[in-house]
Amino acid sequence: MTPKDWIHPADLEAARDAQHAIAARAESADRLPAQPRLVAGVDCAGAARGAPDRVRAMAVLLGTEARSRPMATGLEEGTPAFPYIPGFLGFREIPFVLGAVAKLPRRPELIFVDGHGTSHPRGCGIATHLGVVLDLSTIGVAKSILVGRVEGELGEEAGSQAPLVWKGRQIATVLRSKRRVQPLFVSTGHRISLETAVRHVMDWLAGYRLPEPTRLADRLAGEARRAAGEGAGLL
Repeated sequence: MTPKDWIHPADLEAARDAQHAIAARAESADRLPAQPRLVAGVDCAGAARGAPDRVRAMAVLLGTEARSRPMATGLEEGTPAFPYIPGFLGFREIPFVLGAVAKLPRRPELIFVDGHGTSHPRGCGIATHLGVVLDLSTIGVAKSILVGRVEGELGEEAGSQAPLVWKGRQIATVLRSKRRVQPLFVSTGHRISLETAVRHVMDWLAGYRLPEPTRLADRLAGEARRAAGEGAGLL
């Protein structure tokens, strides 16, 4: 059973302890099929600036036969119990992400998460958090650096890669997913190696900056926010 503090920590100290405990459970070895047949993407949308605080988590289930057509979606929304604190964003979002994934009719073999995995100050970004709680393979696909620096020069062409290094070790791969667009920061979440994570991200690219699972989840989360009468907003 997942400890309560892993989902709803009593305070910041409990949240920090939970992140250390979750990171200690994270696995960076491949424990998934070579070609997963059921893949999910998850993304969270926040309320527009000035609107009441709210999180909307969208989970999208995809099959390998029709990669741009969701087989099912799950939406979970509500008012977050945890405040916005850099490095602890997962505790605002994870209750809603878990609820969204639970609404999918089938359990995915791999989840792409909009956010960091082990490329986090305590090795516990939301992709790692989600993967360990669900005991599923997860990949962190982030759009900006949380910690670390890019080592070497990243080429402008699609597929160019460079290591993201922090405290003397590689914590993610910087990936140019589309020519001359801002790169992605791909990290392991749980039950997957960095090499395999990058391979799957590249395999699920369809001419956009983001891989299809998180691109579709992002789009649908935004549509849910607009349907509620809110404009753009970020957590």
